[in-house]
Amino acid sequence: MSLRDRQRADTRQRIQRQALRLFSDQGYDATTVNEVADAAGVSAMTVYRNFPTKEDLVLYDDFDEQAAASIAELPSTGSLTDRIGRAVLATIERANTDLLLVRLQLMISTPALQARHLDSQFRLQEAFVQAICADDRTVEYAARAAASACLGVTHTALLRWAADNGKPNLPTLYSEAFTAVFGHAP
Repeated sequence: MSLRDRQRADTRQRIQRQALRLFSDQGYDATTVNEVADAAGVSAMTVYRNFPTKEDLVLYDDFDEQAAASIAELPSTGSLTDRIGRAVLATIERANTDLLLVRLQLMISTPALQARHLDSQFRLQEAFVQAICADDRTVEYAARAAASACLGVTHTALLRWAADNGKPNLPTLYSEAFTAVFGHAP
């Protein structure tokens, strides 16, 4: 990664962290993009260049890319649900849980973010399908069904974890939910 790319990533992280802090303190609807820009020490144009919509300040992450990369890195043994389950678990284990908790709590409590969250779930499903089908398009339908089932498990674990204010171990909750649905751990 070049210096310029690292600087862009640092700016993006700073903007998002300040936005999440302000949204948590003041409320999502009560916080303006200009306030986020001021808190991050950038212009409103820089905020919009990095996050095209206010919702993106909460919803943006690289979970899709990380999870898809995990599928490629992990052994392709077992069922499609097992492969996706292992990829999700590996990604959750690497996640910044403090940041994730704030984002989830905002998504759960803010109606404007709930619909957009469904869009992000669809993108994640597509990332899984594309990663699995990179070499074999004949499994696309099965991959889509497996990804949807695993995302349901993931959603259930994340909601429980956020409702408990991040106290339970997230990978353990995910494994328990996966086991409840599929009869074995990922």
